[in-house]
Amino acid sequence: MDHRQLRDNIHNFSLDDCARGNQGYNRVLLQIFGYTGHGKSSLINSCKYSLEEDGGFIEHAVAGDNYYGTTTIRKAYELTGNITMVDNRGYNTMDGFQRAEVYAQLGNFIPVGEKVVWKDNYTDMMTSVERSEMDPNYTDFIVPVLVYSARDGPAEQKMPKLKTFISNCIEMTGVAPIIVLTNKTSGDYLEMEKKFKLIGAETVIAVENYTKERWIKTLGRTTDFLMFINGAIKQVKFRMEQTRNPREERVQRKIFLLQYIHEADKKKDKEKRERETCQEVVNSRKGVWGWYNWVLRR
Repeated sequence: MDHRQLRDNIHNFSLDDCARGNQGYNRVLLQIFGYTGHGKSSLINSCKYSLEEDGGFIEHAVAGDNYYGTTTIRKAYELTGNITMVDNRGYNTMDGFQRAEVYAQLGNFIPVGEKVVWKDNYTDMMTSVERSEMDPNYTDFIVPVLVYSARDGPAEQKMPKLKTFISNCIEMTGVAPIIVLTNKTSGDYLEMEKKFKLIGAETVIAVENYTKERWIKTLGRTTDFLMFINGAIKQVKFRMEQTRNPREERVQRKIFLLQYIHEADKKKDKEKRERETCQEVVNSRKGVWGWYNWVLRR
């Protein structure tokens, strides 16, 4: 399909037209995740800009400079009446409870429009999950999207965590996350594509985001963004060929999240005990050396 056909396909898409109808879903939610400053907000701006045939570039989602993210509130940006992109809070380390918070966003256990605060303890995480039950959201068909800057390079130390994230996205949503490599002209995106394929990625798309400084539309750049959105639609249509139960799937996402929070809490307690043990050893050695020095002074 050329860019016009791609654009029409996106605008005409409806969950009602899937093989088994909408099965209780009312919109597709493209959940955007990634490290801070890797281009999540700029990707949203670029997708909205590429879908418009006329009009100038508008910065709907405020993008951060370099590697300093600005998004702390989950914000939704409508592409069409049936497809919405959500800009989730970017992460730095993606460890422990911070990673649990990422999965809480992925599973829609933090409402759109709510500020995401990195929690560091079991009680706060559980309270947040239970509050989400006051108005549960189970009608969004979730498509995970992982944004990674090609400018950042292969970053071997991050790959194990990204591999786990890809696997958990599939477990939580039933959909393999789409990998979007931003800043394609500033790094070796072909090498990055291979790295992601080796850790389980199925779809990898490289793009060069439109910005206030580089806003002139080109056929290649526009087509890349339209192909990304169409790739998400293909994922949805494939999964909707099978029988789905939105309410039951939300229950399963909650079970996964609760188990993850429990494991994160156990790991934190273990690390705390190890630190305390090390400190006790250090203190005991200080005591021995103090006694030895006292004897020498006598």
